[in-house]
Amino acid sequence: MSDTPDSAVRTYIDTHRDAFLADLAEWLRIPSVSAQPAHADDVRRSAAWLTAKLAETGFPVTETWETDGAPAVYAEWPSGDPDAPTVLVYGHHDVQPAAREDGWHTEPFEPHVTDDGRRLYARGAADDKGQVFFHTLGVRAHLAATGRTAPAVNLKLLVEGEEESGSPHFRDLVEARADRLAADVVIVSDTGMWSETTPTVCTGMRGVADCEIELYGPDQDIHSGSFGGAVPNPATVAARLVAALHDEHERVTVPGFYDGIAELTDTERRLIAELPFDEAEWLRTAKSYGTLGEAGYSTLERVWARPTAELNGIGGGYQGPGGKTIIPKDAQLKLSFRLVSGQDPYVIEAAVKDWVAAQIPAGIRHEITFGAPTRPCLTPLDHPALQSVTRSMARAFGEKVRYTREGGSGPAADLQDVLGAPVLFLGISVPSDGWHAPNEKIETDLLLKGVEATAYLWGDLSAHWKP
Repeated sequence: MSDTPDSAVRTYIDTHRDAFLADLAEWLRIPSVSAQPAHADDVRRSAAWLTAKLAETGFPVTETWETDGAPAVYAEWPSGDPDAPTVLVYGHHDVQPAAREDGWHTEPFEPHVTDDGRRLYARGAADDKGQVFFHTLGVRAHLAATGRTAPAVNLKLLVEGEEESGSPHFRDLVEARADRLAADVVIVSDTGMWSETTPTVCTGMRGVADCEIELYGPDQDIHSGSFGGAVPNPATVAARLVAALHDEHERVTVPGFYDGIAELTDTERRLIAELPFDEAEWLRTAKSYGTLGEAGYSTLERVWARPTAELNGIGGGYQGPGGKTIIPKDAQLKLSFRLVSGQDPYVIEAAVKDWVAAQIPAGIRHEITFGAPTRPCLTPLDHPALQSVTRSMARAFGEKVRYTREGGSGPAADLQDVLGAPVLFLGISVPSDGWHAPNEKIETDLLLKGVEATAYLWGDLSAHWKP
């Protein structure tokens, strides 16, 4: 059924609001910081807490999945309807490090609700425990309002424990458990909206490939008067590599870099242009003083839908006070490439390696090492499952829902790649929530709108989409 009574959903949510927030606060008190070994037991305790709470919610299958790092949580609740689509919800239960001395007004792992009840402050409130947890009340509201005993979709949850540490074991886990995770669509609740007053649905994230380049010249630092101008300088080669990376239009010069990419359609450009974007405010947020990027594209188009190459770090030679007239023995570069739909990270890696090799003069040795890549993901605007998410958000918020993308990257693309399922995003966090920053918070009214949207979503997907 898609005709979940709105009033019944809202009544159920209002009735259970306080208990829901109390449970969330209990979870937020667990400092599940995956990046710090001292908190390894806390991450494990967080997984155990969620596993038990999902069982209490009604999921007939709840499991803690071990990895070579931190544990993930898996749950499933079959629909019982033979034609029901299967939905996998992704999120993470680990959080960023936080300490009072970082600038927090309250203890980061002691949740604090403002006097008016509108904001809940705690590490993980928005990223990502709050947005994972709204699915528990959402599915219960869906059942209560429809009279069902099981969801209208085959519902699965995968909540990893290492996202804030780069998800080093996530792809291996997905590949090993692909049969259990098989789904028609993936819903990611680890993202946000444009603002408190402009509800949006994200339709894609960029991928990323990053590398370190080591350049070696003489076997030791040598005198620039005795040898300068007669032997190659690795620091100069590093500077030339960086300078050659873009042309005068800020396009990446690596041959084949743009081959096969998904170009923005006129509709997509129009929808991006409709967003209430204030470039001056954006620059203030970026702590920057001017925009620069690929010619022919707006700032949002550059961040969301165009591939990029960035120098993340450069080193080599003498860095101390005063002068030291040497030719340094080595130099280093760190580069990252944000990728869009249509780009394969491994193809880009090969192209970058060939390009770098072609730039290196005789007398310079080099090594280039790539990290684990992340693939881009993009859902077409006309995809029926995306339209279900949009309708459900619109019902919850009572207004038009617009579309955004994310300029960053995340492990959701591994789910798309391994499972062959489209990735959709349903998140209610807003920029002021302060992900990774001191005083992270969640707007409680928006959190409950996320609950409401998921309560509508399962029926809408079942009624309007047959994979």
